Amino acid sequence: MTERWAAVREVGPRDGLQREAPIPLERRVELITGLAACGFADIEVAAFVSERAVPAMAGAAELVAALPSDPGCRWWALVPNARGAEMAAAAGIEHVTVTVSASQTYSQRNVHMTTEESSRQALAIVPTVGHADVVISCAFGSPYEAVIEPVEVARLAELFTAAGATVTLADTTGVASPRRLREVLALTGTDVGLHLHDTRGSALLNAWVALELGVSRFDTSLGGLGGSPFAEDAGGNLATEDLVALLDDVGVATGIDLGRLLEVDELAEELLGRPMPGRVAHTHRRGSGS
Repeated sequence: MTERWAAVREVGPRDGLQREAPIPLERRVELITGLAACGFADIEVAAFVSERAVPAMAGAAELVAALPSDPGCRWWALVPNARGAEMAAAAGIEHVTVTVSASQTYSQRNVHMTTEESSRQALAIVPTVGHADVVISCAFGSPYEAVIEPVEVARLAELFTAAGATVTLADTTGVASPRRLREVLALTGTDVGLHLHDTRGSALLNAWVALELGVSRFDTSLGGLGGSPFAEDAGGNLATEDLVALLDDVGVATGIDLGRLLEVDELAEELLGRPMPGRVAHTHRRGSGS
């Protein structure tokens, strides 16, 4: 019997920290190398964005230069435009995520472009990098538009797939539900990644539904940290340890050492000075098992 796998991309060092007070570069390096030792194949480590707009992501090139050159995993960086992609390439990043929003209003707030303008930027970036993953924000709903039509999400997904990118569907503000997931995935297919936020406490449920439908790529954040600075009331990401614990329990392999991950979670709590919102880490510390 073939073992079932799920790919988990850790986005805590980027998405997880972007709303936090800036952390010294050497401590960010410590966090990232700790995560790499857990067995991740992919870690999003930085964002080549305006340091004035997102102070926590300042020093992206210096951070990348300080990371191990052969960590056994792929380093990813978020880029908002062609200039960001150039900066990432100059820093030695070969794998980039590019955000295009299905919500016109969020697109303006996030990257100061319309969805169409942002799409053109993404299409220009795709052939210039080693690998691009286009993250479609607000794929399951938006706080600004009454409805995000699944057919529009599918149109964007097809556009970027045809250009040679992979596609990840992001529940940017945590409004996804099993119904919405099924409606969108029925049109996009399941060869997509999912980037889920836990605003309503339903991210793990949505991940389970997506897994049952055939999705096998997920973005998660250590401790459940994160959330967009440009979306009001956006909750943190699906906690990496919560998803890994669930997948371990049902026999879906990830290659991630949950015990080591929980140790890195403790490091994150030390760096930020507060408990993480993820659930499994708290249970582990109480000694009641996972």
